[in-house]
Amino acid sequence: MTSLDLDRPCLVAVIKRVSLSLLIAVVIPAVVFYGVFVLAGVWPAIIAALVWSYGAIAWRAVTRRRTSGLLILAAILLTGRTALSFAADSTWLYFLQPVISDGAVAALFLLSLLSARPMVARLAGDFYPMDHELAARPRIRRLFFHLTVMWAVLGFAKAGITLWMLQSQSLETFVLVKSASMLAINVLAAFATIGLAGLVARKEGLMGSTRLVPVAS
Repeated sequence: MTSLDLDRPCLVAVIKRVSLSLLIAVVIPAVVFYGVFVLAGVWPAIIAALVWSYGAIAWRAVTRRRTSGLLILAAILLTGRTALSFAADSTWLYFLQPVISDGAVAALFLLSLLSARPMVARLAGDFYPMDHELAARPRIRRLFFHLTVMWAVLGFAKAGITLWMLQSQSLETFVLVKSASMLAINVLAAFATIGLAGLVARKEGLMGSTRLVPVAS
């Protein structure tokens, strides 16, 4: 039995890892942005969301906790959005950029299907201990392929919905509806991913233990 076998977490531990990652990288920045937007306006909200992301990265570095790929990706996208918006002095551009970034990320996911490691396979190690033998199993490879396709389609859908709302709604309505709807879509998609991965993991005998592996917070 390998050390990887001993360290395999149960499904509850994986859900905790995904939930914590989503909370830090997606949920809290959205809540911070909307709260500051209501209290102080759009520019302070933009800065506050960016400060949260880098503060979370710095805190995890100082406390020697692993920083998830999702948090790093979110910080990079927020940095680009903020820099371009300040350079152009345009809040409208800040809200337009998710259309571009969601489309670009979706395209990146699709392009990764041409490589040996689809994008989901590259991020999977944040939530479950992986090695080459495990990642090479046929069912696991098919899972990574299908999940990468799903997230790519979702990215294009989010880009289209965001563009439609930006063109048809007032700024206040857009911020509220987008914050709530995109957050709900991301969370539902994340747990759909967990559900599909859990089915495959059980077929592969990877979730047989009920022992909970501690998750760094």
